[in-house]
Amino acid sequence: MSTKEQDQAEALRHALIDHVPHAQAIGLEVVYVKKAKACLKVPYAPHLVGNPDTGVVHGGVITTMLDNACGVAVQMALDEPSSIATLDLRIDYMGPATPGRDILGEAHCYKVTKSVAFVRGVAFHDDRDDPIGTCHGAFMLAANRAVAPSSRIRRHVMKGERPNAPDSGATGGEG
Repeated sequence: MSTKEQDQAEALRHALIDHVPHAQAIGLEVVYVKKAKACLKVPYAPHLVGNPDTGVVHGGVITTMLDNACGVAVQMALDEPSSIATLDLRIDYMGPATPGRDILGEAHCYKVTKSVAFVRGVAFHDDRDDPIGTCHGAFMLAANRAVAPSSRIRRHVMKGERPNAPDSGATGGEG
């Protein structure tokens, strides 16, 4: 990993992983980041086991890792950091993770539109061509900047203005 990629990984770990309590709880680590790509790792730990009889990691851990890997890949695809939110995440499980082994999750953001980013990912041990599971996701961009129509109306009311009637065809403006 280049120094720039190491710096990006450290910044993303701090910005995205350290501020997500669930990511901290599962020990999520950033392995590498590249343009529109990310690889995360969940180190095997007994508290992550879903079935004590088999030692297999719970599927929710893999879901969390893939969701976070996809989110980091989206961030790496954007020109500037932006708030994002998972709109849809489909995961297809191919088989259980091997007990006692770390799990890797790679994601690639392959399309970014004005408001949505699309991502694919895979969870695996050593060989991404032998997956534990795969995913496809969609992420809303600028998630905290979306202004609900009721917020627009509230702004007009607070300014002492009368907002346009909903059926008048006028939008009432943004300001």
